[in-house]
Amino acid sequence: MTTSSLLRPALAAVLLALGGDWEVARPDYRWSFPRDHWAHPAYRTEWWYFTGHLAAEGDSLPRFGYQFTVFRIGLLPQRPALRSDWSATMLIMGHAAVTDLRTGQHRFSEVLYRAIPLLGGFGAPGDSLIAWSRPPAGTDGRWTLRWNGAGFDFAMRDERQRMAFALGTAPRRPLIFQGPNGFSRKGAGETAASLYYSFTRLATAGTLTLDGTTYATSGTSWMDQEIGSNQLGREQVGWDWFSLQLDDGRDLMVYGLRDSTGGVSWASGTLVPREGAPEYLVRDAFTVTATERWESPETHAPYPSRWRVSVPAAGLDLDVVPLLADQENRSALATKLFYWEGAVQVRDRAGRVRGRGYVELTGYGTGARPAF
Repeated sequence: MTTSSLLRPALAAVLLALGGDWEVARPDYRWSFPRDHWAHPAYRTEWWYFTGHLAAEGDSLPRFGYQFTVFRIGLLPQRPALRSDWSATMLIMGHAAVTDLRTGQHRFSEVLYRAIPLLGGFGAPGDSLIAWSRPPAGTDGRWTLRWNGAGFDFAMRDERQRMAFALGTAPRRPLIFQGPNGFSRKGAGETAASLYYSFTRLATAGTLTLDGTTYATSGTSWMDQEIGSNQLGREQVGWDWFSLQLDDGRDLMVYGLRDSTGGVSWASGTLVPREGAPEYLVRDAFTVTATERWESPETHAPYPSRWRVSVPAAGLDLDVVPLLADQENRSALATKLFYWEGAVQVRDRAGRVRGRGYVELTGYGTGARPAF
């Protein structure tokens, strides 16, 4: 029996049931960089998340949208009393997707392993390697995430999906915290929060391979790292999250956490100016209104598929438009794990292009509540 088949039936239930001595996010966390780019095993979950728009060499406009995410999922707060390298306290999960805007194809690849020798793991601060795992079955090599001294390098390959990329990044603007001191509330409860920071603009270059053709690519990416143990409350079923890079130099992140009725139980955001400190947005400072809908032909999940995003005090009234309707990621390894993660274009109300970004939609469809 494979590792993935052992994990598949119980993963969501285990994550929701685990309690114990996990550390929780606190507003007085003492950050230290670059050390905090590496893993934080005292917390139950964390992820390193990259999305971006890439142009192929010779193209004037981006051709590809991509996503690369590494998840660390805690199983036990402490290592069990077993003298074995095969006793696992963590899982490593990787998701990668490429949207080819010229052909209209969206491809998704995934890995899910115990964090043990030969399968995957997390590096120690000071080592360039942040995380690694075996690739999907039938593919040689590794998936890797590394710190290059200024930014991040990462690589993946999946022979079955006939896709691969190897990308390097460097910051175009400094790291910012999402919330004061990186403390990002997710609800009214004292422990309903995460530690959260971003690089909202990373210069990105490298290679991307589809169907045996390798493209030299370059563009701009967005990076998040989020760390916590109590992300969602019992009444919350998922979130709508937006990262928008505007042509006027500003960057905007907003999210809303939804309850079982579809209403927003908590919302927050950050507006990053061209220069100066970020502005943290409370719920009443912005609105997100879905203007179109799309239903997945595979999962039948009904997703919003176009949005009006307004921040009146900043003079922003934006039309956020998916560049492809079907950018749903559907897992074959984790039961009922599917979500929409897609490249979008940002327009003003007159229809003029004003930027690009990514949108993540989780918890849509029957039984699709994220296990985080």
